[in-house]
Amino acid sequence: MNWLTIAGMMLVTWVPRFVPLMLSRDVPLPRWIRRWLSGFPYAALGALIFPGILGAIPDAPLVALGAGLAALVIALKAKSPVIPVLGAIAAAALLDLVL
Repeated sequence: MNWLTIAGMMLVTWVPRFVPLMLSRDVPLPRWIRRWLSGFPYAALGALIFPGILGAIPDAPLVALGAGLAALVIALKAKSPVIPVLGAIAAAALLDLVL
């Protein structure tokens, strides 16, 4: 029963994302919209990492701030939003071992 519920929830969230993507993939977007959409991965990155930094500050402030700084520096150079997340995880793990 739980698997059916999970599958149903997956379908309900997948369809509204997939259908517009398939219907609009051949539609050329204006330059300003493409530029605006290019900022979304970094906004998502901030939404993922920043709450983690704030939550970790009371327990390990240097680790949290170091990982956040590493994510920021990597995000400025990386083309993919996944790389800064992995870099922040690696920096947090390394700083946790050292400090």
